[in-house]
Amino acid sequence: MSDAAPPDNPRRASVERNTKETQITVAIDLDGSGQLEVETGLPFLDHMLDQIARHGLVDLSIKAQGDLEIDAHHTVEDIGITLGQAINKALDKTGIRRYGHAYVPLDEALSRVVIDFSGRPGLDYHVDFVKGTVGNFDVDLFHEFFQGFVNHAFVTLHIDNIRGKNAHHQVETVFKAFGRALRMAVEIDPRASTVVPSTKGSL
Repeated sequence: MSDAAPPDNPRRASVERNTKETQITVAIDLDGSGQLEVETGLPFLDHMLDQIARHGLVDLSIKAQGDLEIDAHHTVEDIGITLGQAINKALDKTGIRRYGHAYVPLDEALSRVVIDFSGRPGLDYHVDFVKGTVGNFDVDLFHEFFQGFVNHAFVTLHIDNIRGKNAHHQVETVFKAFGRALRMAVEIDPRASTVVPSTKGSL
Protein backbone atom coordinates (compact mmCIF):
# COMPACT_ATOMS: atom_id res chain seq x y z
CA MET A 1 0.00 0.00 0.00
CA SER A 2 1.11 3.54 -0.66
CA ASP A 3 0.75 6.47 1.68
CA ALA A 4 -1.93 8.08 -0.46
CA ALA A 5 -3.26 11.39 0.84
CA PRO A 6 -6.84 11.41 2.14
CA PRO A 7 -9.44 12.66 -0.35
CA ASP A 8 -10.50 16.31 -0.31
CA ASN A 9 -14.07 15.36 0.62
CA PRO A 10 -14.25 13.93 4.14
CA ARG A 11 -15.33 10.31 4.14
CA ARG A 12 -17.42 10.42 7.29
CA ALA A 13 -20.89 9.25 8.20
CA SER A 14 -23.12 8.56 11.15
CA VAL A 15 -26.07 6.20 11.39
CA GLU A 16 -28.71 5.58 14.04
CA ARG A 17 -30.59 2.30 14.23
CA ASN A 18 -33.47 1.97 16.66
CA THR A 19 -35.57 -1.15 17.14
CA LYS A 20 -37.49 -2.71 20.00
CA GLU A 21 -34.37 -4.77 20.71
CA THR A 22 -31.51 -2.29 20.30
CA GLN A 23 -30.66 1.39 20.04
CA ILE A 24 -27.38 1.95 18.24
CA THR A 25 -25.42 4.94 16.94
CA VAL A 26 -22.29 4.54 14.83
CA ALA A 27 -20.09 7.35 13.51
CA ILE A 28 -17.06 6.67 11.32
CA ASP A 29 -14.23 8.59 9.69
CA LEU A 30 -12.53 6.39 7.09
CA ASP A 31 -9.47 8.67 7.08
CA GLY A 32 -8.97 8.75 10.82
CA SER A 33 -6.08 7.77 13.06
CA GLY A 34 -7.48 4.73 14.84
CA GLN A 35 -9.45 6.40 17.63
CA LEU A 36 -12.36 4.59 19.28
CA GLU A 37 -15.18 5.65 21.55
CA VAL A 38 -17.30 2.64 22.44
CA GLU A 39 -20.07 1.67 24.86
CA THR A 40 -21.80 -1.59 24.04
CA GLY A 41 -22.15 -3.26 27.43
CA LEU A 42 -20.00 -6.12 26.08
CA PRO A 43 -16.35 -5.61 27.06
CA PHE A 44 -14.95 -8.37 24.84
CA LEU A 45 -16.80 -6.98 21.81
CA ASP A 46 -15.46 -3.51 22.68
CA HIS A 47 -11.95 -4.99 22.64
CA MET A 48 -12.53 -6.40 19.15
CA LEU A 49 -14.03 -3.17 17.83
CA ASP A 50 -10.86 -1.45 19.04
CA GLN A 51 -8.90 -3.76 16.72
CA ILE A 52 -10.94 -2.54 13.74
CA ALA A 53 -10.32 1.10 14.57
CA ARG A 54 -6.65 0.70 15.47
CA HIS A 55 -5.59 -1.53 12.59
CA GLY A 56 -8.01 -0.05 10.06
CA LEU A 57 -6.93 3.52 10.90
CA VAL A 58 -10.55 4.58 11.08
CA ASP A 59 -12.07 6.69 13.82
CA LEU A 60 -15.12 4.98 15.30
CA SER A 61 -17.77 6.00 17.78
CA ILE A 62 -20.18 3.21 18.71
CA LYS A 63 -22.89 3.55 21.33
CA ALA A 64 -25.25 0.65 21.85
CA GLN A 65 -28.01 -0.29 24.24
CA GLY A 66 -29.53 -3.71 23.73
CA ASP A 67 -31.60 -6.39 25.40
CA LEU A 68 -28.59 -7.97 27.10
CA GLU A 69 -30.89 -9.34 29.78
CA ILE A 70 -31.99 -11.85 27.12
CA ASP A 71 -28.58 -12.42 25.53
CA ALA A 72 -26.03 -10.59 23.39
CA HIS A 73 -27.28 -11.80 19.99
CA HIS A 74 -29.37 -8.80 18.97
CA THR A 75 -26.78 -6.29 20.14
CA VAL A 76 -23.83 -7.93 18.36
CA GLU A 77 -25.74 -8.48 15.11
CA ASP A 78 -27.21 -4.97 15.06
CA ILE A 79 -23.83 -3.34 15.69
CA GLY A 80 -22.53 -5.23 12.64
CA ILE A 81 -25.52 -4.00 10.62
CA THR A 82 -25.09 -0.39 11.71
CA LEU A 83 -21.33 -0.40 11.12
CA GLY A 84 -21.96 -1.73 7.62
CA GLN A 85 -24.51 1.02 6.97
CA ALA A 86 -22.12 3.71 8.20
CA ILE A 87 -19.24 2.51 6.01
CA ASN A 88 -21.51 2.25 2.97
CA LYS A 89 -22.75 5.79 3.61
CA ALA A 90 -19.25 7.22 4.11
CA LEU A 91 -17.60 5.57 1.11
CA ASP A 92 -17.44 6.99 -2.41
CA LYS A 93 -16.04 4.05 -4.35
CA THR A 94 -14.45 6.24 -7.02
CA GLY A 95 -10.69 5.82 -6.81
CA ILE A 96 -10.60 3.24 -4.04
CA ARG A 97 -8.44 0.14 -4.23
CA ARG A 98 -11.64 -1.92 -3.72
CA TYR A 99 -9.84 -5.09 -2.63
CA GLY A 100 -8.08 -5.62 0.68
CA HIS A 101 -6.41 -8.59 2.27
CA ALA A 102 -4.38 -9.38 5.37
CA TYR A 103 -2.80 -12.27 7.22
CA VAL A 104 -2.39 -11.61 10.94
CA PRO A 105 -0.71 -13.84 13.55
CA LEU A 106 -1.01 -13.78 17.31
CA ASP A 107 1.24 -16.33 18.94
CA GLU A 108 -0.03 -19.72 17.70
CA ALA A 109 -3.07 -18.30 15.88
CA LEU A 110 -3.19 -17.11 12.27
CA SER A 111 -6.11 -15.65 10.33
CA ARG A 112 -6.68 -14.37 6.81
CA VAL A 113 -9.32 -11.84 5.77
CA VAL A 114 -10.06 -10.75 2.20
CA ILE A 115 -12.62 -8.04 1.38
CA ASP A 116 -14.08 -6.76 -1.88
CA PHE A 117 -16.25 -3.65 -2.01
CA SER A 118 -18.15 -5.33 -4.82
CA GLY A 119 -21.62 -3.95 -4.17
CA ARG A 120 -22.74 -7.55 -3.55
CA PRO A 121 -23.15 -8.88 -0.01
CA GLY A 122 -21.50 -12.23 0.59
CA LEU A 123 -19.80 -13.89 3.56
CA ASP A 124 -17.58 -16.97 3.45
CA TYR A 125 -16.67 -17.64 7.08
CA HIS A 126 -14.46 -20.46 8.32
CA VAL A 127 -13.57 -20.18 11.99
CA ASP A 128 -13.53 -23.41 13.98
CA PHE A 129 -13.27 -22.14 17.53
CA VAL A 130 -11.51 -24.37 20.02
CA LYS A 131 -14.19 -23.51 22.59
CA GLY A 132 -17.52 -21.75 22.53
CA THR A 133 -16.90 -18.82 24.81
CA VAL A 134 -14.27 -16.27 25.76
CA GLY A 135 -15.10 -15.40 29.33
CA ASN A 136 -18.90 -15.32 29.12
CA PHE A 137 -19.02 -14.12 25.50
CA ASP A 138 -20.48 -16.56 22.95
CA VAL A 139 -17.97 -16.52 20.08
CA ASP A 140 -20.56 -17.86 17.61
CA LEU A 141 -22.03 -14.35 17.67
CA PHE A 142 -19.10 -13.05 15.64
CA HIS A 143 -20.56 -14.82 12.60
CA GLU A 144 -23.75 -12.81 13.14
CA PHE A 145 -21.70 -9.61 13.45
CA PHE A 146 -19.97 -10.15 10.12
CA GLN A 147 -23.15 -11.37 8.39
CA GLY A 148 -24.92 -8.19 9.44
CA PHE A 149 -21.94 -6.15 8.30
CA VAL A 150 -21.69 -7.61 4.78
CA ASN A 151 -25.44 -7.38 4.21
CA HIS A 152 -25.39 -3.62 4.77
CA ALA A 153 -21.89 -2.62 3.62
CA PHE A 154 -22.53 -4.55 0.37
CA VAL A 155 -19.15 -6.28 0.42
CA THR A 156 -17.86 -9.75 -0.26
CA LEU A 157 -15.92 -10.94 2.78
CA HIS A 158 -13.83 -14.08 3.23
CA ILE A 159 -12.68 -14.92 6.76
CA ASP A 160 -10.45 -17.90 7.49
CA ASN A 161 -8.84 -18.81 10.77
CA ILE A 162 -5.99 -20.94 9.51
CA ARG A 163 -4.87 -22.20 12.91
CA GLY A 164 -5.23 -21.47 16.59
CA LYS A 165 -5.39 -23.20 19.97
CA ASN A 166 -6.77 -20.27 21.98
CA ALA A 167 -10.22 -18.86 21.20
CA HIS A 168 -9.25 -15.34 22.26
CA HIS A 169 -6.29 -15.42 19.89
CA GLN A 170 -8.46 -16.80 17.09
CA VAL A 171 -10.98 -13.97 17.41
CA GLU A 172 -8.35 -11.27 17.80
CA THR A 173 -6.45 -12.33 14.67
CA VAL A 174 -9.71 -12.23 12.71
CA PHE A 175 -10.54 -8.69 13.83
CA LYS A 176 -7.02 -7.38 13.34
CA ALA A 177 -6.90 -8.87 9.86
CA PHE A 178 -10.34 -7.42 9.12
CA GLY A 179 -9.14 -3.96 10.13
CA ARG A 180 -6.04 -4.23 7.94
CA ALA A 181 -8.01 -5.52 4.95
CA LEU A 182 -10.60 -2.75 5.37
CA ARG A 183 -7.85 -0.13 5.49
CA MET A 184 -6.33 -1.42 2.25
CA ALA A 185 -9.63 -1.67 0.39
CA VAL A 186 -10.92 1.84 1.13
CA GLU A 187 -7.57 3.53 0.48
CA ILE A 188 -7.47 5.91 -2.48
CA ASP A 189 -5.31 4.59 -5.33
CA PRO A 190 -3.28 7.58 -6.58
CA ARG A 191 -2.91 5.94 -10.01
CA ALA A 192 -6.67 5.65 -10.45
CA SER A 193 -8.14 8.31 -8.21
CA THR A 194 -10.92 9.26 -10.64
CA VAL A 195 -11.81 5.73 -11.73
CA VAL A 196 -14.42 3.35 -10.37
CA PRO A 197 -12.51 0.06 -10.04
CA SER A 198 -14.88 -2.06 -12.11
CA THR A 199 -15.22 -2.90 -15.81
CA LYS A 200 -18.93 -2.20 -15.37
CA GLY A 201 -18.16 1.40 -14.42
CA SER A 202 -20.12 1.15 -11.18
CA LEU A 203 -20.08 -0.74 -7.90
